[in-house]
Amino acid sequence: MAGPPAVIWEREVEGLLRYRELVPRLEEALGKFSSRDPAEVIQPVRATLPLQKHHGFMGLMPTYMENKGVLCTKFVCFYKREDGSNLPSTQATVVLLDPEYGNVKAVMHGELITRMRTAAVSAISAKLLMCPEAEVLAILGTGAQALSHYNVFTEMFSFKEVRVWSRSGQGWERFCRSVSGPVTVCVSAEEAVRGADVIVTVTRCTEPVLFGQWVKPGAHVAAVGACRPNWRELDDVLMKEAVVYADSREGALTESGDVILSGAEVFAELGDVINGTKPALREKTTVFKSLGKPYLIVYILKKLRFAEIAYVIWEASPAHSS
Repeated sequence: MAGPPAVIWEREVEGLLRYRELVPRLEEALGKFSSRDPAEVIQPVRATLPLQKHHGFMGLMPTYMENKGVLCTKFVCFYKREDGSNLPSTQATVVLLDPEYGNVKAVMHGELITRMRTAAVSAISAKLLMCPEAEVLAILGTGAQALSHYNVFTEMFSFKEVRVWSRSGQGWERFCRSVSGPVTVCVSAEEAVRGADVIVTVTRCTEPVLFGQWVKPGAHVAAVGACRPNWRELDDVLMKEAVVYADSREGALTESGDVILSGAEVFAELGDVINGTKPALREKTTVFKSLGKPYLIVYILKKLRFAEIAYVIWEASPAHSS
């Protein structure tokens, strides 16, 4: 008879996850997803349930990796919050099951997993697509995802300047207190992104906040917010002029308002670039649209209480807090 599941809280997750180990496993996972081998990964587009009263959605994201013997799902609730709201914009739980018996093996606090996975994939997109001489990083948004993106981008790359913009003065003050390095606070989104080599959008916006006329040719944009078909962060000019990459083509065409409403073509998945079936067009202006779809993270968890050493997969969320 199966024992009780391990319950892994945020502090324990924090003690296990490291970007230097997470990034290569995500690169492997991206490649496996884009190979479309059902023995490697089966992951449908996220199912969503509207929470109308609370201006949110619940998403269910199951994944099965037959070759690895991994069955997992993530439950995530994400909300359109008003500026200044103290309520969280996302809450997530990851559940690992035994694929043979169907019992729950582990229940994991999903917020840190979501933030780190999402930021790590954005960093992979920059590794593949940004100009090698990139010097200036701009982050639009100052929430939890902005902080996780700052952490992994400054760990992996050597930017000479990091700029940040937020609609909320409290937001950028909190952000500046939280980061470990220098930050240039900008009074407008335009000021933050003009001349930037890499731009990360992690906002709660449902209308465009980044405009193509501001973006310098050859810049790379990692667009993380706007995870619903009618939500936007990027305008039509940017979406139509840039070469668009996604983590999941199907996910982007189903869920991304930036892609759907602009009519932009998704040129490739990041996994296609990793697998060598599509090129990384570094000389072009590029947009990576993150939906969290194929994730699919294979990460080795250390032994915790009732859990054996296990391969854990998670599908992170849109993350799409600011």
